[in-house]
Amino acid sequence: MTSLIGIVVGLVLLFWGRRLYWLFVAGIGFLTGLALAPDLLPGWPDWLILVAALVVAIVGAVVAILAQRLTIGLIGFVAGGGIGLLLLRALGFGGDAPGWIAYLIAGVIGLVLMLALFEWALILLSSLAGANLIVAGVVARFPMPQALSLVLLIGLVLIGVVVQAQGRGEPRARRPPAPRA
Repeated sequence: MTSLIGIVVGLVLLFWGRRLYWLFVAGIGFLTGLALAPDLLPGWPDWLILVAALVVAIVGAVVAILAQRLTIGLIGFVAGGGIGLLLLRALGFGGDAPGWIAYLIAGVIGLVLMLALFEWALILLSSLAGANLIVAGVVARFPMPQALSLVLLIGLVLIGVVVQAQGRGEPRARRPPAPRA
């Protein structure tokens, strides 16, 4: 159940993360909640871990709407750190110290990207987060070699970036000038 919800949230982030900023923040909250809840709530049932992840997602969305500027930097840090940690684990590295170091370094990179290149960072980070949720959900249901899951992740990220970048920079529709009398 958790993997299926992760896949659905991942698809939404992958294709609409830039357009639905608050949804991106909620998705990152969900991803963070799913990643941290098993460690913070060991032995708790999956449904309760899912509820905890959803609560984090809802809180993140509300904060994103109320405090957008602060949230932009914070979500950049959390998204970058979470993605860095997940990529480190996907490459077979682990442990507490390397994990925290990777989280901090990738978090700072994510923060800088979000502040300097907000729209492109949002496209890239939402594509990475969405692809990661999809791959994690697929691997939970259909175990596959690590190399194949990494290729799937990279392919999905590329698809997400291309889809979200389409239409970027197009002028918005304008009303024609009113006729002069």
